[in-house]
Amino acid sequence: MSIVIEGFAGKIVGAGDEAYDGLSGSVLVGGSPLGVLQPVDVPDVQKAVRYAATSGLKLAVRGGGHAFAGFGTNDGGLVIDLGLLHTVEIIDKEQHLVRIGGGANWGQVVDALAPHGLAISSGDTRSVGVGGLTLSGGIGWKVRKYGLALDSLVAVELVTASGELVRASADERPELFWAVRGGGGNFGVVTAFEFAAHPTGEIHFGKIVFAASEIADVLPRWADYLRTAPDDLTSIASFANPFLGGPEAPLEIQVAYDGSDPAEALDPIRKLGTVIADDVTPTPYAEVLVSGAVPPPGIQLVTRSAFVDKESVPDVLRILAEAGTAQGAPVIAVRTVGGAVARVADDATAYAHRQAELMIITTTIGPPPVIEATRPGRQQLWDRLSPHVHGAYANFLSDADDADVAAVYPAGTYERLAATKRDYDPANLFTGNHNVRPV
Repeated sequence: MSIVIEGFAGKIVGAGDEAYDGLSGSVLVGGSPLGVLQPVDVPDVQKAVRYAATSGLKLAVRGGGHAFAGFGTNDGGLVIDLGLLHTVEIIDKEQHLVRIGGGANWGQVVDALAPHGLAISSGDTRSVGVGGLTLSGGIGWKVRKYGLALDSLVAVELVTASGELVRASADERPELFWAVRGGGGNFGVVTAFEFAAHPTGEIHFGKIVFAASEIADVLPRWADYLRTAPDDLTSIASFANPFLGGPEAPLEIQVAYDGSDPAEALDPIRKLGTVIADDVTPTPYAEVLVSGAVPPPGIQLVTRSAFVDKESVPDVLRILAEAGTAQGAPVIAVRTVGGAVARVADDATAYAHRQAELMIITTTIGPPPVIEATRPGRQQLWDRLSPHVHGAYANFLSDADDADVAAVYPAGTYERLAATKRDYDPANLFTGNHNVRPV
């Protein structure tokens, strides 16, 4: 079957084309779509969506292509690759309003904004797409001070399943604007984002490292401190990294401090135990984001996440500290949230986990035999955690079955999203996501 789209100005890449191998899969998951459509402008996106709707083929929409569940590709269907729509433009210097193309990645954004002394609270990886990260939340190095990436969003322009271009903001289609801030790619193809950026300069960034033998003691006291630490400080604790020794790997506490008194904010962490390494230094925000590695062929990543409320923190951290000392344990990361995230009303956006104090993530890396061999251990760990955690963060989930969707979207949020889905995608064309079915 050949793909012919009248008036389409971009590229249509099929299996016989030279560029196909580099475009067929996403960053973490391989695929064999019938064709990859690369629009050069919004009318191209409209044509591509209309073609997909009438073709009966499965559709994937790709921004950065980093979804653990492989949403940026499929087998036998169509992929709309937004990579050519990557402009970053300051549209209001006084209000720090920034317009970003739907295919841009965060590296392009920080590079464009840095000369102007501006930033947007985003993720932690340059090559991650603005779209995928923002539409499901956006937990990054300034999350406790400025909130989620989607909290800085002021408007989107989106092509719906009918091919219509619409704008959504607090004043225009407010229910759609509510839905896209947390509801993922369920409602259409976002061709442009408008954000309110904030002034930035250097932040104090780096790792404070403790020996593995101190994890059980340091980890809960780190969480206790972050509960009262200034919102200028965001921190991640990680351990059991197989590349650093697995069960013997140290506890790495990464810090990002965007304030005026780094000693006051960071010294309490240094006093939690015996520091074996400390590389915290003033760093331009644009240099904080990492490049992001592409796994070599045959290597898979399996990740799962959940949220932790204050009363469950001691039990969860005890379980994780115990699990991290076992052979074959996944990489364990504990991210602080709260702060500015929790000050937004619970129903202000479709992101439904604002009152959580921590987010936990487990990741297993390896070839399929390793992934399969460690599956029982991962399940046992999550069975122990399940009474003490809730929900899931869509951007750190390898699966997208009904249970995962229910974890991302509690019942009340899901029902409201489903009503909006009915209005903008009644036939459920956009299924390459943690899918909300239209009511």
